[in-house]
Amino acid sequence: MRKHPKATDATPHHRKRTPALLLALTATALLTTANPATASPPDTTSTDDCNLTNTLCLYEGPDFTGERLTVSSLVQPGTCVSLVDHGWAGRVNSAINTHTSSAALFANDDCIGGPYQVPGNSAIADLGGFEPLSLWVAG
Repeated sequence: MRKHPKATDATPHHRKRTPALLLALTATALLTTANPATASPPDTTSTDDCNLTNTLCLYEGPDFTGERLTVSSLVQPGTCVSLVDHGWAGRVNSAINTHTSSAALFANDDCIGGPYQVPGNSAIADLGGFEPLSLWVAG
């Protein structure tokens, strides 16, 4: 008895698709885990945990160490703050955002250019060499 041609062809095509699908899923997983801007919840065991409400705390050192600059906005929708004007240009290495809205760090003064987001209620332990010159905080 002769087999139907599609029945014999189905197995090789199925095998060819599986490695391609596995490769695509692996690549997606690698891209997802390689995001340098991933934020995590604030470390409550830190010696200086930025327990202020609706505030962006910027730290001189990584892991929320060193001197701290605390920034918040009293106006809606928010405000741009020059780190150059406050003597903090090139000094920020970690940040904690206790506001429900995102804050944004900028490599240029006057909040110009592509932002480095600090999501609401999050912390970034190391900015990875990014040196902000200004920031936007929500009101």
